[in-house]
Amino acid sequence: MLTVHHLNNSRSQRVLWLLEELGAPYEIQRYERDPETMLAPPSLRKVHPLGKSPVVTDGRATLAESGAIIEYLVETYGEGRLAPEAGTPAFQRYRYWLHYAEGSLMPPLLLKLVFDQVEKAPLLVRPVAKAISATVKRRFITPNLTQHLDFLEAELASSPWFAGRSFSAADVQMSFPVEAAAARAGLDESRPQLMDWLRRIHARPAYQRAIEQGGPFELMA
Repeated sequence: MLTVHHLNNSRSQRVLWLLEELGAPYEIQRYERDPETMLAPPSLRKVHPLGKSPVVTDGRATLAESGAIIEYLVETYGEGRLAPEAGTPAFQRYRYWLHYAEGSLMPPLLLKLVFDQVEKAPLLVRPVAKAISATVKRRFITPNLTQHLDFLEAELASSPWFAGRSFSAADVQMSFPVEAAAARAGLDESRPQLMDWLRRIHARPAYQRAIEQGGPFELMA
């Protein structure tokens, strides 16, 4: 049986969504973050040495990393669905977005989260921490995020979904960073293509079933 080792408020939510889109049978093994540190419990390390989520077990196979898991699930259970035909221009776009989501878009989002926390330093050093954070955001983080969001807005102006005319697993992979951008990086109605894409994925029945399966979802790094 395919098992999703699901950590609350994590990237594993989109794995549940993909499985709901595919209609593939699965079971959930649930893990809860430490309420103080927000870290995953040590028990996840028994599944994978890094103790991160998502992790999927399928028979003797143990898979980690969102992109690798999504590719495996589409290849194993997709029966030709949710991925363009290999070797086509659409497939090249599809593969690009599978890697771009975590390789390019998530790093500046994570940096913003880190420096947001730096600004909450103890009172004695908070003015200095805020000054350092503001400088890093102004010079590096915000310009990078603006560039990425403008890029995504332009891409969706030319096609309704990230890989082209049809919804694909690339949209599932892109959901986490785009939702993170809307939650904490200034993505709003000034970029109507991205906001429309978010509304459309949220309206999908499989997305809503995944939320029901995974529990209440608030974005974490």
